[in-house]
Amino acid sequence: MDLRAFQAHIAATYGAKDEARGSSGTFMYLIEEVGELAEALREPATHDLDGEFADCLAWLVSLAHLSGVDLAAATARKYPGFCQRCGATPCTCVSKP
Repeated sequence: MDLRAFQAHIAATYGAKDEARGSSGTFMYLIEEVGELAEALREPATHDLDGEFADCLAWLVSLAHLSGVDLAAATARKYPGFCQRCGATPCTCVSKP
């Protein structure tokens, strides 16, 4: 399933609940899941790391849907297949520590 199809699937499955909750409530759930992902990254042996990544993505696409953002299109524009600063793939920019 590609990103656009996943966003449509999440909207069809949870869209009514997301709309009732609103953007701020949905954002809070996303942040909660990011916290759970942080825990899973620190202790992967005791957490469902794959599941936490999936939960973060699901809440992110829910929030994008509520905001009227086609996440697949936005991603393609923002990340066109090369680094927008240096123009290279892989990126050759000096990394932050």
